Amino acid sequence: MQCFSPHWPWAKNGADHKGTVQDADSKSPIYGVQVVVLGSDPLLGTVTELDGGFRLEKVPLGKVNLQLTYLGYEDQTIPNIEVITAKEVVLDLYIQESVMQMNEVVVTATQHTGEALNEMSLISSRSVSLEQSKRYAGGFNDPSKILTSFAGVTNTPDGNNDIIVRGNSPKYVQWRLEGMEITTPNHFADQNAVSGGISALNNNLLSTSDFHTGAFSAEYGDVLSGVYDVNLRNGNNEKRESSFGIGILGTDVMLEGPFKKGYGGSYLLNYRYSTVTLLDKIGFLKVGGVPKFQDAAFKVMLPTKKAGIFSFFGLGGSSSAFFKDIQPEIRETPGDNSMLDNVQEDYDKSAYLLNIGLNHTFSINEKSYIKSSFSVAGNGSSDKNYEVFTLPIRDEDGEIERDSILNTRLNFKSDLKKTTYRAGITYNNKINAKNKLQVGVKYALFDYDYGQSHLKGITDERISLVDFKEQIGTIRSFASWKYRINDDITLVSGIHNMNVLYNKKSTIEPRIAMNWKLNNISSVHAGYGLHSTMESVHNYFAQVENTDGNLIEPNKDLGLLKAHHFVAGYKMQFTKNLMAQVELYYQHLFNLPIENLDTSHYATINEGLEFRYVDLVNKGTGKNYGVEFTLERFLNRNFYCILNGSVFNSTYKALDGKERNTAFNGQYLVNFLIGKEFVNLGRHKNKSLSLNAKVFYGGGKKYIPLLRDADGNVAVDPAQGKFWDYENAYEDKLDDLFQFTVSASYKINKQRVTHEFYLNIDNATNNASRLSEYYDEREPNKVGYVKQFGMFPNLIYRIYF
Repeated sequence: MQCFSPHWPWAKNGADHKGTVQDADSKSPIYGVQVVVLGSDPLLGTVTELDGGFRLEKVPLGKVNLQLTYLGYEDQTIPNIEVITAKEVVLDLYIQESVMQMNEVVVTATQHTGEALNEMSLISSRSVSLEQSKRYAGGFNDPSKILTSFAGVTNTPDGNNDIIVRGNSPKYVQWRLEGMEITTPNHFADQNAVSGGISALNNNLLSTSDFHTGAFSAEYGDVLSGVYDVNLRNGNNEKRESSFGIGILGTDVMLEGPFKKGYGGSYLLNYRYSTVTLLDKIGFLKVGGVPKFQDAAFKVMLPTKKAGIFSFFGLGGSSSAFFKDIQPEIRETPGDNSMLDNVQEDYDKSAYLLNIGLNHTFSINEKSYIKSSFSVAGNGSSDKNYEVFTLPIRDEDGEIERDSILNTRLNFKSDLKKTTYRAGITYNNKINAKNKLQVGVKYALFDYDYGQSHLKGITDERISLVDFKEQIGTIRSFASWKYRINDDITLVSGIHNMNVLYNKKSTIEPRIAMNWKLNNISSVHAGYGLHSTMESVHNYFAQVENTDGNLIEPNKDLGLLKAHHFVAGYKMQFTKNLMAQVELYYQHLFNLPIENLDTSHYATINEGLEFRYVDLVNKGTGKNYGVEFTLERFLNRNFYCILNGSVFNSTYKALDGKERNTAFNGQYLVNFLIGKEFVNLGRHKNKSLSLNAKVFYGGGKKYIPLLRDADGNVAVDPAQGKFWDYENAYEDKLDDLFQFTVSASYKINKQRVTHEFYLNIDNATNNASRLSEYYDEREPNKVGYVKQFGMFPNLIYRIYF
């Protein structure tokens, strides 16, 4: 492991560049790998030592490309590694053994830009680098937002950072940290693990990570939509470093370094606090109703000589907010009373998340190793929705001047706590250059303490929605085999087993994927997987009133949601810096929980911030299908551009027998990203400027309309609580979506410090597309609209030292 050391390009002496190179399958260090800095003059190069380590001297500032070459292995190019003066870059590099054993044959180096780190994932997968997350406009220092720059992925345009993959609900996305499943890392998240506009993860902590959008390899289970496998980078194991940043959203400090000289262990720690809250606490700024949050993350690496490598990691955060007289366009609240003319709502929310884990990697021999993991993940939320009854005071013309408060009551209240204990072990064996075997088992114990209730209509009778303390265990196991027929054809097959111990539900899920390099510039890939997941736990323990007026829990025996995923694609590498890819997919969903009523449209796959507690059965079906395309010019000579898009359809069928759009069926989306970097600026050539832009255009959100008469006029009945036209649920959208985002980064490299100024402006044109509607007597035609989140600038200053 690994670092770049800082130096000045005009200085007499440069700095060292260190790293390690390992076999991609066995993770064993490789001796004798040639490592060179491409484009350097004179050429900078070296070879790895017995432990796989290497050292390069006088590496210049800016972005450099490394090429790794070793006889019997495929050459590898690692592009766009950023070198600044005050921060060393920790690298772990991997190369793949060639199937064809060659003597003194030079293989043309391949730039595997964007390919997944997980060598068992051949299709619908890509890597997301730290450099990309900082460079792309709209990343907003948020790892989840960067994903919307890729084909087939979007988010909810109301300001939340949900991840919608191929028309699937964001609640079915699985988050991982250091290989272990974690809670959704968003502040203000709800019980479906969606919503929340601020991520607790900081981009500066991340290493290259993988994102999977379908037909997952056998190790991934309990997931239907997508997998974001996030890796934290290792701290610098040779030098103590720090950074301090202050921005509109948060103020953070990061520390890293070695435990002692000569030992390979390191630590990495980051803490962030809401900037506005901080200014409020010190008396500099007095504001009300502003969301408060804080978060922290860490990673500790402890290598040993004989016992393997131990890695501790953690991520935690807390958040709270109080919204007075909250409007539907700000946040959706439970129930429909907010649409009554004499009711205002105050909303009080707090949430927390905590994830702590341990990984242990032990090499059995140069061909095989065992990875053991243990983690504890906790999250919880408290929600209180107060109803304020008012009497409108009108002027002489009958117009409302103000509201007079009559009384206040607590309607909806929710206290949810969840703790998950996970343990897993995976055995990896690189049998030979052609074959790799991976076998693993994982156990999870979910400990729930849920209580949720609301008032019945406008009465003071409190009705329980969920009230349970339960433990649910799951056991998952998998086996995966990678077979490289030759250097051009790779096949990965496997099987995953999922078992829910609480209600004795289980599945056997086959997986298979193939990649075939047709020639030096093109390849095809295809794959299939059966996947399953549990529904959000509140649906299992929903309390439903039966015909006798008693509360029962009819859903405890709900089965697993399931989906067949089919994928096929074609990729062409026109040049080493220009790539095009087309991918087709079809997903057949079945066993979907739907309301047990033959006139109902309701399915849990549309569930968002509004919940329905009803009798459910696993009789729903659905399908997602589409085509995605990408044309990407990788960053080269300080310029890049990306054009990608998706045309898709996402539908479902409930017991009413009508095929409907899902709420997330946008049907089409297009992204265009472009950026240019200007380097070696200033008299000392120590400054750089990066300008980036992103244009997004996509189909609008499908919504449930208000009741209307034959002439199209609103025909709701507030007295009876009748507002929504469920017969036409999700049939249409209101507006298409457009968003233009720009960002700029300016860096100044001094001898001991680096200064960075960063500005990102989301929705720079302040576009306000309508997303959904609600009843409001004070609005024209008595209709109000939830609209696209407006322009939001985020200015950050950060110093590295």
